[in-house]
Amino acid sequence: MKYPPELEEYRERVEQALHELFAQSDGPDQLMEAMAYSLFAGGKRLRPVLLLAARDLFPNRSPDPLPAACALEYIHTYSLIHDDLPAMDNDDLRRGRPTSHKRFGEAMAILAGDALLTEAFGLMARSYGDGRAVAEVALAAGSAGMVGGQVLDVLDTGKQLQQAELERIHNMKTGALLKAAVRCGAILGGADEDDLETLTRYGRLIGLAFQVADDVLDVIGDRGSLGKSVGKDTRQGKNTYAAMLGVDGARSYVEDLTFEASQLLDRFGPRATPLRLLAHFIRDSIGPDRL
Repeated sequence: MKYPPELEEYRERVEQALHELFAQSDGPDQLMEAMAYSLFAGGKRLRPVLLLAARDLFPNRSPDPLPAACALEYIHTYSLIHDDLPAMDNDDLRRGRPTSHKRFGEAMAILAGDALLTEAFGLMARSYGDGRAVAEVALAAGSAGMVGGQVLDVLDTGKQLQQAELERIHNMKTGALLKAAVRCGAILGGADEDDLETLTRYGRLIGLAFQVADDVLDVIGDRGSLGKSVGKDTRQGKNTYAAMLGVDGARSYVEDLTFEASQLLDRFGPRATPLRLLAHFIRDSIGPDRL
């Protein structure tokens, strides 16, 4: 699926900024090649697009949100490189081409991921003086967020979980960074506490909806259109919403989550159109007519 024009404009801005900011980085040639290989492999740039859309709800036009948006994509890319490693999900395909460790070897893939993570925080620290946005991303990416959720996912593979337990994992593993994207956009835009709380709830719902949709795509998708392996969650004994609720039940759950997320945006009026479109994009990615 492609973004509607309103979201594609954000994605293009992010793509340009990624190239400009990455060009300012330095390191051994093979490391830089490995970092660029994964960073510029394509993708929806969902996290930075969420950040820019949330920022545009507010009149504040300083500071520039693009360094934070790009830092989130650096972190997301690092997480994909490491998730694909043999010790984790052991994938050989990502975004339609060999995964980093297949192309460069395990050691270089690990180091490329390490470098992207570190560069992300350097980029944010140089761009934002008060540290609030930096702390937000650090919390979402670390032991209480994405990394912690990955740990729980590894430990609970093969176990039978309740839905609340599964949601705890994915609110951390996937949802934390998506929620942080929305919150960072609002923080950089100067949101008050009421607006920030509303957008936090929106981000939490969107993060969960994205993960449920991803679980469905692992069942109904195909390797060619998704650009990655499919069916691996079942093969690896992972707990998924598609397995727990069935494909139709999971689709219905995504519908409910994205509807609730969209309703929260009513207070912002037409300014929230891009965020509504993002909710619809996630919902429609697993619709009956998707394939």
